[in-house]
Amino acid sequence: MAHTFSPSDVSRIIEMAWEDRTPFEAIERLYGLNQPQLIRLMRAELKSGSFRLWRARTSGRATKHLALRSPEICRAYAPGQYKPR
Repeated sequence: MAHTFSPSDVSRIIEMAWEDRTPFEAIERLYGLNQPQLIRLMRAELKSGSFRLWRARTSGRATKHLALRSPEICRAYAPGQYKPR
């Protein structure tokens, strides 16, 4: 099933995918993209070097998978991440 997203949705999906504490399951719950579909979207939307950096960053990262995540982590972002400017 092909997903059609607005440019703002694609931007938000990419932002969530780059965030260390946003698990893949949250992206799937909000946008219906499982991990392989997200990888395809990221490959299509990012430059090849950026895609490789993202894959290296997310591969094996426990915070990107709810099953591997420590139960002590109950938030999706770091406390200082969204400070007012």
